[in-house]
Amino acid sequence: MGNIYDYYAATDDTQALTLFQDDGMDDPFGTLGLKGADPYMILGTVEAHLTGMSEEQVQADPRFCALLNDPADEGPWLVSLTDSLRDALAAATPEHLLEAATAWTHTEDGGRADPELMADFLERLGELARDAAPGRRLYCGMSL
Repeated sequence: MGNIYDYYAATDDTQALTLFQDDGMDDPFGTLGLKGADPYMILGTVEAHLTGMSEEQVQADPRFCALLNDPADEGPWLVSLTDSLRDALAAATPEHLLEAATAWTHTEDGGRADPELMADFLERLGELARDAAPGRRLYCGMSL
């Protein structure tokens, strides 16, 4: 049994927390759920590849996987994703997403992963990003 990650869009952190705390995740902007797609382990490499920034620059963004709910909570947890990731995903072509997915599969965290499956996830996340931009931000809810 693995962790479940739900990616979604909201207008701001307050709305994201409200949607997250709603058991039904009644998200008016759509939700993308995926088992095992940890944003911290995947999206730093992907964002760096898509934007040309270093992973250190990506992780220095205050919105990179920033915990939004109480850190004392034993779960589930809500983290923000960066606006530069949203914009890069929204603008990326399927070929560029496959390149980013392949780059991730060559990392320690991505070893043995199928780049085609990762690219499919990134394409679906890109659709969410296109629907979100501009005016909404991306988030990830995580549960055990």
